[in-house]
Amino acid sequence: MKNLKSFFILFFAFIAINYVQAQEVSTEADIFDYGKMWTFENAPKDYFKETYNANIDDAWLADARKSALRFASWCSASFVSPNGLIMTNHHCSNGEMPKIMNEGEDFNANGFYAKTQDQERKVEGLFVEQLLMVADITAEVKAKISAGSSRADALKAIEETYGAKSDWKDLRLQTVTFYSGGKYSLYGYKKYDDIRLVFIPELQLGFYGGDPDNFTYPRYNLDCTFWRAYENGKPANTADHYFKFNQDGAKEGDAVFVIGNPGRTERYRTVAQLEYDRDHRYNILLESMTLMHDDLKMEYDKNPSPELLDQIFGLSNGMKAYTGILKGLHDPVLFGRKKQMEEKVRAKYDGDDHWKELADAYEPLKSYGAEINLLSPSGLNGSAMALAHQVFAYDQMVSGGDASEEDLEKQQSVVVEALKAIQAPGEKAKMIHHFERLMKYANKDDKYLRKLLGGNASKFVNSIFEDSKLMDKEKKMMKSLSPKKFAKLKSPIKEMANALVPAYNEAAMAFRSTSPARTALEEKVANAVFQVNGDNLPPDATFTLRISDGVVQGYNYNGTKAPYKTTWFGFYDRHYSHAGDQNWAIPQRWMEPPLEFLKSPANFVSTNDIIGGNSGSPIINAKREVVGLIFDGNIESLPGNFIYEPTFNRAVSVHAGGMTSSLKYIYKANRLYNELTGK
Repeated sequence: MKNLKSFFILFFAFIAINYVQAQEVSTEADIFDYGKMWTFENAPKDYFKETYNANIDDAWLADARKSALRFASWCSASFVSPNGLIMTNHHCSNGEMPKIMNEGEDFNANGFYAKTQDQERKVEGLFVEQLLMVADITAEVKAKISAGSSRADALKAIEETYGAKSDWKDLRLQTVTFYSGGKYSLYGYKKYDDIRLVFIPELQLGFYGGDPDNFTYPRYNLDCTFWRAYENGKPANTADHYFKFNQDGAKEGDAVFVIGNPGRTERYRTVAQLEYDRDHRYNILLESMTLMHDDLKMEYDKNPSPELLDQIFGLSNGMKAYTGILKGLHDPVLFGRKKQMEEKVRAKYDGDDHWKELADAYEPLKSYGAEINLLSPSGLNGSAMALAHQVFAYDQMVSGGDASEEDLEKQQSVVVEALKAIQAPGEKAKMIHHFERLMKYANKDDKYLRKLLGGNASKFVNSIFEDSKLMDKEKKMMKSLSPKKFAKLKSPIKEMANALVPAYNEAAMAFRSTSPARTALEEKVANAVFQVNGDNLPPDATFTLRISDGVVQGYNYNGTKAPYKTTWFGFYDRHYSHAGDQNWAIPQRWMEPPLEFLKSPANFVSTNDIIGGNSGSPIINAKREVVGLIFDGNIESLPGNFIYEPTFNRAVSVHAGGMTSSLKYIYKANRLYNELTGK
């Protein structure tokens, strides 16, 4: 009886704890559901002052903007010394390493450090961009549109006008549309294209914990790289605009700001659009990615290679991202808040019901969800659909009768390669699985599918592999592919091509033909939100420079509490707790750390609003000092694609002290350490 009583006490305590944690996320829609990715030309200075007591004025913003960088076309970065030193992530930089490794070098295994300036290595083609000029051109664009210009012509004319001004000369100009036409900006970038590597740690440090720790926290990553910008063969003079390093970082509760280039969010997407994404888009895409990931993993286990590993990680990354987004879309609280916010805007908007119009536009597209995703020639759909599209293309050329002999021979060769691909080991099982998924997601009344498969995917695929006319040796394949013989050929492969490809084309046409109308409605919805709320809300991310505010703060997870920071002690604990697992292995040079190093911070979390593209962003304090380097978000942050909710959503950063302590104690990188710390 005593044990039973104890059980119930523990059971209800567990329920209470989890109930309390669940209730921490408010069920009420919040103005910040649209996020905190503010543009620099419309940063909420009064809000920053009221919320954080931070004196962020125009001079502060201008300096932060010019100290930040866009790293190539995929990441963010920043200047962190007066001599052109650049900070970004390891995972933003690692793909460039093969271009500069000498024979016998392995930066993945050993990292790289230039002990002297003349050892810094240039990467051809790599560049960074600094946003020097910003102009709000909304009034000018709307005036030209009112005068009869199209939006495209108006933006082009304004860009040409500004390009002739002395302050904008020699800059790369970019027009940016916000709120689907509610506001417009013009950006002018200075480009640095002589970029040289100074330091990159081993892959094991930049990707510590591997896929299991990806999108999680607590973390222990040294996901950083340091480069240098050169001009005229000398280190660039960036003394006027760079972020100084603060090794002490920030403590819990401190206000911090992420300066970077978030790639894309969909927070102005309507409830109807998100329901389509949830039920007809992301679920199928996630399943396809998972299948491809598992196939590549089996292949890697047999024949390991860096290329396969990169593909596996990319798919795994995407799988976790879509899993998190789907979880958020199925969350009644988060999705309920999305509905509330939409209802509030609709109630205040004095105009047509564009939300209903958009919902009506999406209704007929639902019947094409399976076809648009599973019948495309995408690599995610494997060799079956690649073959179907190539055979269909050849059949169209033959039946058309006007293709040249050269074009016919080229397409024959393409078909032969596609036929070879489906005969590789394991492809038959993949085809069966693919058609079973098609039957699962397609409409029950899709006659083309019932006619082709007859309700039995396995039987149909077997008939394909028994097709002696097209599945025999290459010589017979080519003979059967002669235009005259192919025109008369009866083949399950031709049946597949002539059933599935037109079904895909019909789906693609349904989406393509309605795209202009849907885009116009999306713009009207975004404009309606803008009319109701003005520019008090940030626009969706566009891979342009933003400032995101937040605080350093731990959070509840897994029945316990994640600390706001981790130390290098935990790094070694992960290694020894997972003894023998490669994900948590430690390079030899790290095996005898001094106690002073162990006590120094490694990573930390904050409530800042980030998304893909923010990788490499500096996270700074109100004094414009670097306290960390953004490299990830936690699992709970993934619904941030459509809603920002800071209760559990966290940005994960490498601590400034974690970087400098590693340089000092592990790598003995004195030149770089002294430059960062101003010594």
